[in-house]
Amino acid sequence: MDMNVVLVFAALVMIAAIFASRISSRSGIPMLLVFMALGMAVGVDGFLGIDFENYDITNSVCSAALIFIMFYGGFGTSWKAARKTAVPALLLSFPGTVSTALLTGVFCHFAFSMDWLDALLLGSVLSSTDAATVFSILRSRRLSLKYGTSSLLEMESGSNDPAAYMLVIIFLSIRQSGSLSFLSVLYSVFSQIVYALITGGLLAYAAWKLLKRFSFPDGFTPIFILAVAILSYALPSLIGGNGYLSAYLAGIILGNLKLEGKKDLVSFFNAFNGMMQILIFFLIGLLSTPSELPGQIPMGLLMSLFMILIARPLTVALLTLPFRFPWRQQVVISAAGLRGASSIVFAIVVTVAGGYTYGSVFNTVFFVVLVSLLVQGTLLPFIALKLRMIDEEEDVLKTFTDYEESSIEFIPLEIADGSSWAGCMIRDISMPPSSIVAAIERNGSTLVPRGDTLLEKGDKLILALTKPDIETNVSLSEESVGRDHPWNGKMLKDIKSRDLVLMILRDGRTIIPSGSTVVKKGDVLVKNTHD
Repeated sequence: MDMNVVLVFAALVMIAAIFASRISSRSGIPMLLVFMALGMAVGVDGFLGIDFENYDITNSVCSAALIFIMFYGGFGTSWKAARKTAVPALLLSFPGTVSTALLTGVFCHFAFSMDWLDALLLGSVLSSTDAATVFSILRSRRLSLKYGTSSLLEMESGSNDPAAYMLVIIFLSIRQSGSLSFLSVLYSVFSQIVYALITGGLLAYAAWKLLKRFSFPDGFTPIFILAVAILSYALPSLIGGNGYLSAYLAGIILGNLKLEGKKDLVSFFNAFNGMMQILIFFLIGLLSTPSELPGQIPMGLLMSLFMILIARPLTVALLTLPFRFPWRQQVVISAAGLRGASSIVFAIVVTVAGGYTYGSVFNTVFFVVLVSLLVQGTLLPFIALKLRMIDEEEDVLKTFTDYEESSIEFIPLEIADGSSWAGCMIRDISMPPSSIVAAIERNGSTLVPRGDTLLEKGDKLILALTKPDIETNVSLSEESVGRDHPWNGKMLKDIKSRDLVLMILRDGRTIIPSGSTVVKKGDVLVKNTHD
């Protein structure tokens, strides 16, 4: 085919996908399902009738695109928001993925008389939830869920593909070799996890140091980070590590460090990740043969129902038991167990590895993913609303690293005994630049301040501060002082530390410290942290 024709076709597909995304936002249908439907529409049974069945090319392209989706799954997740639910999220991510694979494998063995190895391999392919789909639904529907559930789902879906891939590789190796010793399996698990963690962590740290030391020409920093994402996958893969786990770890480390031009970087990767999602789901739709899907209904529908109604809820209930999650939260987490692109990519990996008829595994997995996207993807917002799990006071975008805070920040400040502001009019005090006194709380009443308002001891001021749109090297952090904290009971001037304590929050009061201020148990220190 002429190259110009291919380029015109590719451009038209991307434009069509962008406009099709409007259908998703209006109808509530997951955006990625729309991209997949677009591929099916021009495929072998569609209006263009393109007969595309090259599994090898699809495997190479989709596996490469999945690297960037995995990397951005980490890069776009705010660790500050996610760390509160990190433990249950990681339990659902790794033991949860194994549990889902085993339960689904056992079901396939007994329900369809499948060989144990084939059943467990199929369960492994379908064991992970899809980050691209979960992220898309949370963002497009602005689905802010209570109890930190949004962050939990983001971290789980972003980090469980490596676990599923590890299981797929292990069962594929057993199938291809005929047998695999327990020590070989144990080493495979060890090498995939440990090599990935070491490589991903070291690459992210090295990249951060290089970015701090060198200034790249305009537009080259995103290219540098793209190269780091590729390396984070390829290097551990060469030595038996899990490339997807390494890419996710490198992403979450870099995405949560202070980088120059971070806003532009996140915007670039958000757009690039969208292009990778279009590529994967369109190719998957193009590769599919819709006329063969009716033959998958009996098996695919039973598998879908088992995973949605039994395997996922049972796994969630068991692994969240120690955390005493409310039943409503468990139901929403169970409903968010969406299957997506990664499962189909893993099915293609299995097909290309040999031993299966082209289309057999792919069609089954494709059908299950379709059901998951249509049922769970469409109903998740409805279920969350009906169970009163929507948090109206939160913004789900805060759980992503591209969240932009308001340009105005409100800071409470109390006029303490001995303050130089006590007894002064507002117009006579020295205010920080770009700030005003927005309100005064006095004796249970709220006063509207004026220039001649006299400040009194005990007043609580609400300062409105306009944040400047500049990049700084200031890194602020909060640290709670417990009984065993090394600073407890010491004066600030006696503490040897490179960190500067800017403010102390104590018993609901804000204290601007001096060298003679004594740190007490229960204090929250606001510090300028140095590397």
